[in-house]
Amino acid sequence: MSEQPRSVARVITPQPVMEGAGVRLKRSIATPALDYVDPFLLFDHFGSDDPDDYMAGFPWHPHRGIETVTYMLEGEVDHRDSIGNAGAIGAGDVQWMTAGGGIMHEEMPRRGADGRMGGFQLWVNLPAELKLSHPRYQDVSAAQIPVVQRNDGTVIRVVAGEVDGVGGAVTEIYAEPEYLDVSLPAGAHFAQPVPSGHSALAYAFEGEGRFGVGCDLGYRGDLDGVQLAAPQMAVFGDGDEVRVEADSAPVRFLLVSGKPLGEPIARYGPFVMNTREELQIALRDLQNDTFVWRDDPEWAGKRRTWSPDTWER
Repeated sequence: MSEQPRSVARVITPQPVMEGAGVRLKRSIATPALDYVDPFLLFDHFGSDDPDDYMAGFPWHPHRGIETVTYMLEGEVDHRDSIGNAGAIGAGDVQWMTAGGGIMHEEMPRRGADGRMGGFQLWVNLPAELKLSHPRYQDVSAAQIPVVQRNDGTVIRVVAGEVDGVGGAVTEIYAEPEYLDVSLPAGAHFAQPVPSGHSALAYAFEGEGRFGVGCDLGYRGDLDGVQLAAPQMAVFGDGDEVRVEADSAPVRFLLVSGKPLGEPIARYGPFVMNTREELQIALRDLQNDTFVWRDDPEWAGKRRTWSPDTWER
């Protein structure tokens, strides 16, 4: 049986936003144009050679009910959290944090010699049964992420999922996610199976390419696919395979997919639950100092440095 290629259902151009203590970002998911793509709740792209755009960072703040995935392209970020983790993530590193029932953390950029900082953050929803689970943290260094090199020069970093029989560095995630960093040289093509029924999106962040090749239905109804020029996101319709081609120029993109939850969503800033009542409980827990798993005795009082007013959503 031949694979059914996925068409491009929507093209999203990221919107500029400011978050944390004053970090400039490009946001593609969690905007008026695209609220969420189940199970993905937010997608931000940060990148600048001006330290004023990012040095304010993200001081201590809470999360509940989600997983956050930070993937660094360049620069370095110091992090700490309320379950005792601390360290730094740099170019090519991944931080996959399961907030579960409650975690406080901070992410503070370091000023590098060249002043550059870049990367992405993705929020993945948790099902109702895991929203109050114990937090978990996976810190994956660049050296731990498998790299697949194809004969046509395509290079794929496998953060999560599987490519050509090579499994990703991050495992045991409920949404069965795929998270790939794909560098496609000029003249090359890329095809990757994605389970039918899973949500799938691609974010072009360097160069340009044609996405959804081989489909006669969708965003443009064009067998040649939809041309994306960085920075743009393609949200795919259903099917079994994602196809991308690079013509005269190379393209680099993230391919992200996962199993939808199909559950109601109630969100407020860094909290994503199933009902408004659960959001009210989260806020009450925060005020009563009963919000986080107290694995780190030094976390006490950190919640007082965070205000709901600092979050747009």
